[in-house]
Amino acid sequence: MPYTILVVDDEPSIAEAVTYALTTEGMRVVVSQTAREARQALASHPIDLVVLDVGLPDDNGFDLCREIRKTSDLPIIFVTARAIEVDRIVGLEMGADDYMAKPFSPRELSARVKAVLRRVKDRPSARATTASLEPVKPFAVDERKLSVTFFGQPLELSKYQFRILKVLLDRPGWVFSRSQLMDHAWDAPESSFDRAVDTHIKQIRAKLRVIRPDVDPILTHRGEGYSVREDW
Repeated sequence: MPYTILVVDDEPSIAEAVTYALTTEGMRVVVSQTAREARQALASHPIDLVVLDVGLPDDNGFDLCREIRKTSDLPIIFVTARAIEVDRIVGLEMGADDYMAKPFSPRELSARVKAVLRRVKDRPSARATTASLEPVKPFAVDERKLSVTFFGQPLELSKYQFRILKVLLDRPGWVFSRSQLMDHAWDAPESSFDRAVDTHIKQIRAKLRVIRPDVDPILTHRGEGYSVREDW
């Protein structure tokens, strides 16, 4: 099975060059441009090594490395435009396996990736632990805080949106009619119209798409109602 490398860099030209160099060596490459995308990739792909840029648009690469190291010894190679010695020391002391300053040769990076993989091949597999960076299931409900997270990201939900989503999540695959959802979620269901459910479902979906535009966990059953996918 080929190694799978996660390249976390928001510069497309660098990501493309590194991807080409690694794929010519027979490796699979997953590219993320932000720390959030990297977390999602770690949760959904069996990653063998991370090539991690220090400067990301939404987070610091050092922080992401620290987060990974809480649960995994996954090999990490830092790349950065900052060639300051203290940065290299900090990165290596945090548990990085190597450190390269930009500009660098993609072929040299590829050689270093192979060298790190050779060094760590006898480590216990890191693949099994990286998924713990995010919940095993897409959703996590905290009834005490009346909150829901989706792939580890909190959703900003109104009272009724939280109640509707919780009803659906409590019974995956179960089709709830609009009136059933109103009975469960509304304080006084008789005082509202069932089409209000459609509006809240639409708003919930929009908030889910912000986090994962590639999936839609809420299913519409025409003439029947709504359900949450049960095959996750």
